[in-house]
Amino acid sequence: MALRLGDIAPDFTAETTQGTINFHEWLGTSWGVLFSHPKDFTPVCTTELGYVAKIKPEFDKRNVKVIGLSVDNVESHLKWEGDIGETQGTPVNFPMIGDPERKVSDLYDMIHPNASDTMTVRSVFVIGPDKKVKLTITYPASTGRNFDEVLRVIDSLQLTAQFKVATPANWKDGGDVIIGAVVSDEEAKVLFPQGWTTVKPYLRVLPQPNK
Repeated sequence: MALRLGDIAPDFTAETTQGTINFHEWLGTSWGVLFSHPKDFTPVCTTELGYVAKIKPEFDKRNVKVIGLSVDNVESHLKWEGDIGETQGTPVNFPMIGDPERKVSDLYDMIHPNASDTMTVRSVFVIGPDKKVKLTITYPASTGRNFDEVLRVIDSLQLTAQFKVATPANWKDGGDVIIGAVVSDEEAKVLFPQGWTTVKPYLRVLPQPNK
């Protein structure tokens, strides 16, 4: 059964390129991004892993741990990492889960039989410090992911976890936000004493509260 938003991310113990981890323990109080790759030594995955390694400081400053997975074993991952560093200019600087028995892949429903019986799809899971799934995105094996979008969504998730706001289409950190629909005007006056602009009774816009 597919994981849904708000579900507890399944815990597991697995071998990785940085040693054995217990997933929940490894996450600790951090946010997490778990993302799967169809297979080692494949072209699109090589570019993705290199890019995530390059922007890892952006995840770090948001208190987000990143971890990859494919159905190949750790020894294969380590060999592949040499190619990734060579071709993408940045060595892989986060753990990669070896999942040859597909235990984690099955836990997270990463195998879609109509796409492939053996390879994972390009799944992305964003997990909060409460270990609940906050976001899932699934791409076909042929399409590389936009990790700048993953960072943008994390900014929104972290902001909206702190304040009773929502973020509009194409929002980026620092942009105007929307007062949550469940917040009455009376409550909003307490939460946002700086005021807001009422476009429609259901559309109340204000500057990002923590800027």
